Amino acid sequence: MADELEVEEVLRTLAKALTLQAETILTMTHLSGTLRGLDGAAVKPQLRTFVQDELEDAYLLMEKFSALGGELTMDVPVITVPRDTAAALSHLIELERRAVAALHEVIPHTGQEPRSEALEHRLEHLIMRKQQQLDYLWHASGREQPLDDDG
Repeated sequence: MADELEVEEVLRTLAKALTLQAETILTMTHLSGTLRGLDGAAVKPQLRTFVQDELEDAYLLMEKFSALGGELTMDVPVITVPRDTAAALSHLIELERRAVAALHEVIPHTGQEPRSEALEHRLEHLIMRKQQQLDYLWHASGREQPLDDDG
């Protein structure tokens, strides 16, 4: 028999991931409207594209959350970002890393049932897209050290 979908654990971990997703969406929206200078102007269009992708992913995950019987409540913290572009991007990188880790935490609870395979693949594709975003943000931030699992 295939591993069963652990509904309660999926809902718990997915709620955490969606809250972090909301925080990154709001932070990217804030940055795409407020970054200044040449560096800021250079990354704003890409951040706006990321926001659209993030919203689409959030819609799909919220639909799945609801379809599993969950009622989602999110407490999103106050959004404050540094004015300096490099510092703001570093802040966003850390938020994105936390969101990716939270999405990854959902996967072990998805099981191997036919109904859960789509969720697992959705999460994997979302993580893949967010990793590409992180690569872009790393390049734009001017950080010297590559990103790894420790920071």
